[in-house]
Amino acid sequence: MKFVATTCPYCGVGCGLLLAVRDERVVGVEPWQAHPINEGKLCQKGRYAHQFIHSEDRLKTPLIKRGGSFVPASWDEALQLIARRLSSYRPEEVFFLASAKATNEENYLFQKFARVVMKTNNVDHCARLCHSSTVSALAKAFGSGAMTNSILDLEEARCIFVIGSNTFEQHPLIGRRLVLARRRGAKVISADPRLTPTAKEADLHLPIRPGTDVALINGLVRRIIEGGWEDRGFIEERTRGFETLRETVMKEESTLPGTSRITGVPEGDIEAAAEMIATLKPAALLYSMGVTQHTSGVENVLALANLMMLTGNIGRPGSGVNPLRGQNNVQGACDMGALPNVFSGYQSVEEDGCRRRMKRVWGVEELGEARAGITSTEMMEILADRPGRMKALYLMGENPMISEADQNRVRRALDNVEFMVSQEIFMTETTELADVVLPAASFAEKDGTFTNTDRRVQRLRKAIDPPGEAMPDWEILSRLARAMGYGKMFDYRRAEDIFEEVARATPSYAGISYRRLEEPHALQWPCPGPHHPGTPILHVERFATPDGLGHFTPVEWRPPAEVPSEDYPLILTTGRSLWHWHAGSMTRRSKSLGGEVETGWVEMNEEDAEEMGIGDGEVVRVSSRRGRIELPARVTSEIKRGVIFVPFHFAECPANRLTNAALDPVSKIPEFKACAARVDKLRGWQHPRGG
Repeated sequence: MKFVATTCPYCGVGCGLLLAVRDERVVGVEPWQAHPINEGKLCQKGRYAHQFIHSEDRLKTPLIKRGGSFVPASWDEALQLIARRLSSYRPEEVFFLASAKATNEENYLFQKFARVVMKTNNVDHCARLCHSSTVSALAKAFGSGAMTNSILDLEEARCIFVIGSNTFEQHPLIGRRLVLARRRGAKVISADPRLTPTAKEADLHLPIRPGTDVALINGLVRRIIEGGWEDRGFIEERTRGFETLRETVMKEESTLPGTSRITGVPEGDIEAAAEMIATLKPAALLYSMGVTQHTSGVENVLALANLMMLTGNIGRPGSGVNPLRGQNNVQGACDMGALPNVFSGYQSVEEDGCRRRMKRVWGVEELGEARAGITSTEMMEILADRPGRMKALYLMGENPMISEADQNRVRRALDNVEFMVSQEIFMTETTELADVVLPAASFAEKDGTFTNTDRRVQRLRKAIDPPGEAMPDWEILSRLARAMGYGKMFDYRRAEDIFEEVARATPSYAGISYRRLEEPHALQWPCPGPHHPGTPILHVERFATPDGLGHFTPVEWRPPAEVPSEDYPLILTTGRSLWHWHAGSMTRRSKSLGGEVETGWVEMNEEDAEEMGIGDGEVVRVSSRRGRIELPARVTSEIKRGVIFVPFHFAECPANRLTNAALDPVSKIPEFKACAARVDKLRGWQHPRGG
């Protein structure tokens, strides 16, 4: 038996694991006692992170679709086919979808391949679906789109405001920090339409109506100003634009009655929350996709930035604006430039200086046009509605058939692709539609790094060899580049070679190396030099904006793109289960996790259910303007009236068949968290126990 220290492949917390290996099989997981984030603890998903690795249906050889069926192929045959087909397309006709499940090295190489080999900036990844709103808004407000503080300093907060995040289920080891903070006297506020495990642990629950975040935050801001609780010193010394913000929130809809009417939160609770956030300092803000996945996602995050600057809760331990990343390497994939508008380190693809830097590092004379590519959600729009303009799609570890909004439109879009390549560890609902499938290595079968939600760059260490002919994503990309005549620019022998190039190309990673990442505490970027200790807290003395100031941006509430109607009288919101993760391809292959929760459900308020004659456990039909699914009802008092909730992990009852693909105009994120829906009884259905 040997134990290999590595990083959990699930959520963005970045817990340390020890993989137990015997006879070239991972037979168990132990928590890494020395790891600073999880301190010898693991959630359910981390505890069973090994169980999918040796699944019998792992992809083990390249597959080429012939006559509608997949047949095994050699690596040379598959790569030569891909090279020949990709070479036939113009830069604007191809799209590269990277992955927050892949390592930093692999995402860096993926966007480099798109820009060097195919001369296109049409590259994106799933941050478009979760935190693109965060990146856009915080870059405007603070000059950086990243989490401002460290997970470790949450215990120093005297108040923690959690909005749009069920932290105890989505990020359990951060949820543990909330418990520890409460033991030290902190007050916790949870704003959520459901009485989640997080809300149950809170001192104050704000039962907000989905899609009314800006109204709630503006109401809090107004009450803080009226109470004289704002931090005048911080506002005057560190920010600009406060007077315009004050003018905006002094409108009637931001009064306590106006805010309560829009949000459904009692006036007294709004006042209590405002006083706690402003007077119990330091105060920390935690949020996730309940805030970002709206057509007003950018405005929601800007409003939250306003709130924390107003109260001076930036740049000190126990404070900050802390977006919680849903996948293990969302932060890293963004950092590595798997986005249409930036190279690694958020260097603009349009700025001459950034382009010269990348040409020098990559040893190339040209990179294609100096303009941003299209986003993944725009790509789906083009494929679905304007077939022929986009022709080829290369996916690395992504399953948009489950993760994208409006599943029927996604299927239409993917059916319109002329040539599609999918690099995966399992056959998925998306991979089934590909022309070529390439077998990739899992997290246990390769070296590399992940960057967690608090900017901590951590090692991934190989424990076993990949099955069959599967290989790491970076090696696949290097081989394909050689097949297309770019071998000199992709000549890597190991993942560490790629990371050394990342450090040369990326100012915020310049001081990070594998040697410096050997210790479990790792390093948090920015780390600009080899002796720099890393940066646990951002914006301590100045913001990353050109003038060094935080920028207040007034925003006004507007309703979601789709509101309840006579035909669709309910608001559907979506989210995660404690036992599953993302599209379920890994957790549903875990015997322990899959056995706990086998399929999806619709959670609905008991009064709504009584009016419809629906009993707990009854299979019902949930419909929206885009489709319908059938699944059992969970009838409870722990969700707001008029709201229903469906988890999005389950292919047999996919929540994203129903969700709305309407986009935020800036970040291009879909409105997963609010659409009009209805629930109907199924005639003739009988409870299996005779109910």
